[in-house]
Amino acid sequence: MGREQIPEVILNSGRKMPLIGMGTFAMPLPPPPHLTSIFVEAINVGYLHFDTAAAYGSEEPLGQAVAEAIERGLIKSRDEVFITSKLWCNCNHPDLVLPALKNTLGKLGMEYVDLYLVHFPVRLKKEAVSCVGFGKEDILPSWDMKGTWEAMEECCRLGLAKSIGVSNFSCKKLSQLLQYATIPPAVNQVEMNAAWQQEKLREYCRENGKGIHVTAWSPLAANGAIWGSLDVLHNPLLKHFSATKGKTVSQVALRWVYQEGASIIVKSFNKERMKENLQIFDWELSEDEVAKIKQIPQRRGFSGQAFVHPEGPYKSQEEIWDDDA
Repeated sequence: MGREQIPEVILNSGRKMPLIGMGTFAMPLPPPPHLTSIFVEAINVGYLHFDTAAAYGSEEPLGQAVAEAIERGLIKSRDEVFITSKLWCNCNHPDLVLPALKNTLGKLGMEYVDLYLVHFPVRLKKEAVSCVGFGKEDILPSWDMKGTWEAMEECCRLGLAKSIGVSNFSCKKLSQLLQYATIPPAVNQVEMNAAWQQEKLREYCRENGKGIHVTAWSPLAANGAIWGSLDVLHNPLLKHFSATKGKTVSQVALRWVYQEGASIIVKSFNKERMKENLQIFDWELSEDEVAKIKQIPQRRGFSGQAFVHPEGPYKSQEEIWDDDA
């Protein structure tokens, strides 16, 4: 599959983003040289959009992979790839956003990221540098959403982030942000798959007039993650469509996300599955098949329980996700 065949979406920032990106988070992460070789191979098979984060530990190997891909002639320049990274919760403070992005750029070896996201709407202590292993004692009682977003906007104005957005924001939190945002978020990256379809949130992003694009993380329900499940890959309906169409269950599940108008962050470090996950654009699900998929029982995978604390901003899971059921 040629790289030019991956469709793009035009974000509200005017920037184009490939509709499939490769996730770079894993537990445990492979050693950095191995990770770099995986990302180079991903570029070789057609991925031009990569999703990383300060908390993942994958920024430096990814930057090295892009440099190696240029050196090998797989791409001509850094401008051919779309790089998303994220501000971790320990830097959700107006004074820490720009230094955090500069640190990310240093690790990537790049002058800008294409998309910079607020990773999660909560603030952690400065020492909590990873998305795994932080404790309840690291959760701070509040965070300055307005000031943090103003600092994100400054990163955009400086050209260090071509687009800015959020991740794991509910309708209510997006509504709060939009009250004072002068640059609306281009993207809200959320858990979305056939077993957690996020219809209410997606409708809000479509209808609020700001053109917030939804990106799906965990499009296959994160089988293998601590909080992941087989709700997608073992779903009888998706397995049936897989058999009748001659596609893998993963391809059916990813095609559904694409037909729903969302972009996709999918992670596999296996070369053959990397290729398979890109092969979803030259066939389609029928209206009847899509209607049946909408009837799949719904269950959130990632609970957010790690961010619940009696003295934190969220006393329950319901307060994290509001009423986006």
